Amino acid sequence: MVRLPAYAPMLAQLGTLSSVQGPDWAVEMKWDGVRALAYLENGAVRLMSRNGKNITPAYPELQLMAGATGGRPAVVDGEIVAFDEAGRPSFEALQPRMHQRNPAAVAALARAVPVTFMAFDILHLEEASSVTLPYVQRRDLLEGTFTPGYRWEVPVWFPDDARRALRSSRELGLEGVVCKRMRSPYRPGKRTGEWTKVKNVSAVEVVIGGWSPGGGRRSGMIGSLLLGAYERPGRLLFVGHVGTGFTQAMLRDLQDRLAPLERPDPPFAEPVPREHARHAHWVEPRMVGEVQYAEVTGDGMLRHPSWRGLRPDREPADVGTAEILQQRTGGDAAAG
Repeated sequence: MVRLPAYAPMLAQLGTLSSVQGPDWAVEMKWDGVRALAYLENGAVRLMSRNGKNITPAYPELQLMAGATGGRPAVVDGEIVAFDEAGRPSFEALQPRMHQRNPAAVAALARAVPVTFMAFDILHLEEASSVTLPYVQRRDLLEGTFTPGYRWEVPVWFPDDARRALRSSRELGLEGVVCKRMRSPYRPGKRTGEWTKVKNVSAVEVVIGGWSPGGGRRSGMIGSLLLGAYERPGRLLFVGHVGTGFTQAMLRDLQDRLAPLERPDPPFAEPVPREHARHAHWVEPRMVGEVQYAEVTGDGMLRHPSWRGLRPDREPADVGTAEILQQRTGGDAAAG
């Protein structure tokens, strides 16, 4: 029985177009989904999330991908994506699939909201690791090994011209682009500027530290979530609150998930503004979500955030203030 070695995905830094111009760069579209490493071995597919969780049961339609390499064991990096009726990636459509493990419910969701695995790198083939190969050689290996099929693709990449690619991504309704140095190896578990993401929209991951009760139609329910990010390990800072972007089903689900995490005191290292703290329900900072926002204020608060959904594929400790502060300062070297 083949047993492939375990890998951690390489991560991209957030940057700007000015940092990724020139012939040394390849450009890929950024897919708005769930990152996953696919282990193709022994006639089956095992899917591992960015934070090392086995998410295979959530996506049964991807089991057919086991034949994509002609029976050769491999580790393939990619993004699990759900598309809307217009053919655009939809993180909202993917949300219910990310959390569901009940076999009957999973099967129904797979019929209603099928996913596609967008493969963009190969880390291992048969008995050999390919992580030390430069990007262009790994892409050649991927395209020569991994055959597109029913619910899996190998998206194209573009040499140079990140500006044109970003413009195309915007026209297609995509999240942005990822620019990769052509000579760079794959660095498992590392975040480096050799992979730089440039976004069309401002979105960031946040840690839920509490919630405020709603009024009117939301009476007895969550009105807004109180958000945080880590300045350093163990120091969670308040970065704002979000009360828009929710469906009623999302609010009910969040209330059920947050109820067991309630605690008597705030998890934030500094006092939360009185208007948010007055009636707050504090929770252990164990859940990660994602918000889209207009801008970052001078004191590091998210302005006009809108909820996008939970990120069970992220660990709270990995959610830092660096990306938020970069959006305020316009720098290139923050983590995403």
